[in-house]
Amino acid sequence: MSAPAPDVDVLVVGGGPVGMLNALGLARAGVSVRVLEAEPAIVQSPRAMVYHWAALEGLDRLGVLDEAMRRGFTKQESTYRVFRTGEAIDLTLSVLEGQVAHPYNLHLGQHQLAEIALEQLVALGVPVHFGVRVNGVTQSDHGARVSAVTAVGPVEFGSRWVIAADGARSGVRAALGIPFEGFTWEERFVATNIRFDFQAHGFARSTMIVDPRYGAIIAKIDDTGLWRLTYCESRDLPAETVLERMPAFLKAVLPGDGKYELDQFTPYRMHQRAAPTFRAGRVLLAGDAAHATNPSGGLGLTSGLFDTFVLYDALAGVLRGAESEDVLDRYADERRRVFLENASPTASENKRFVYHSHDPERLESDLAALRRVGSDESLQRERAFGIRRLETAPLVRL
Repeated sequence: MSAPAPDVDVLVVGGGPVGMLNALGLARAGVSVRVLEAEPAIVQSPRAMVYHWAALEGLDRLGVLDEAMRRGFTKQESTYRVFRTGEAIDLTLSVLEGQVAHPYNLHLGQHQLAEIALEQLVALGVPVHFGVRVNGVTQSDHGARVSAVTAVGPVEFGSRWVIAADGARSGVRAALGIPFEGFTWEERFVATNIRFDFQAHGFARSTMIVDPRYGAIIAKIDDTGLWRLTYCESRDLPAETVLERMPAFLKAVLPGDGKYELDQFTPYRMHQRAAPTFRAGRVLLAGDAAHATNPSGGLGLTSGLFDTFVLYDALAGVLRGAESEDVLDRYADERRRVFLENASPTASENKRFVYHSHDPERLESDLAALRRVGSDESLQRERAFGIRRLETAPLVRL
């Protein structure tokens, strides 16, 4: 085995937005940090792309919001469309104007947010290593050592603390023997990036099609005509033949002549899972390594960002000697509670409504409630502020 790399204060495992942004926050706080990512580059496949308004303040504090807004776009409107009847119920975040600093959501592929953070990390001189897959972790009272495999052989890295932000299949979590409790949904999600002029057919830039067969979540990705359309199908169907079944689904859902250009697609399993603890000694879990949810409503990455906004401050405070390690236990306990009590059940309810409204009576009750919200500004504002339930107040003295 090669000689261990020089120690740093924090080793961040995972090069997605949660990992990169934690590293950026720590580096800006004067903490020495190193990032390890298993893939050879930032993953480009269709993943999260909508950032709720409440997360934008944290991105601004990290110094990445301006560039993220330059590369993406903001929007306020969203629509629920009932597939069988054509009814459309419109909602808007304009009700937050004058109430919050950022009364809009941001659309930007999560790989682009990770790239923005990476550019700033490189400018700060933070080492970021791609193609490094973690397969072991050992700990002592003073630090941790991570073993990994690379294209040139095994290597070890040492640090005082480790942040595991390496996704739902976390190698760090597996190496520590931490289970991932919960369940996997019976359906498979299929995320597609397609070129189709939805706006010409009256679609909002975020549109939820409500139907037990043709349910879909549609969102504009950029100004080149690229949109994300995510639908679900039974996991009993072969994953390798998703592409053969896709045209029939899209033909039924797309208006007009239905002609589209497929840019990318990714089939994937959906989970509602969480680790029993988000802290194991000197290792802290964040993002999908700590918790995983189905993506209905965009609450997965949002939860990971809210983990980030309190974690890097808390850990920096511990490293400066301004905070006791108890603050990291509070991070672990509070972020797990928020996920289990708020994020996970809300995402599950969103999934049920959009994709599984089989009961006509319940559907009508749901739609009646949504119509009331759509026609009442105060109810819309209350609904919009609901995303705050996924946040955690700062855990340290800033």
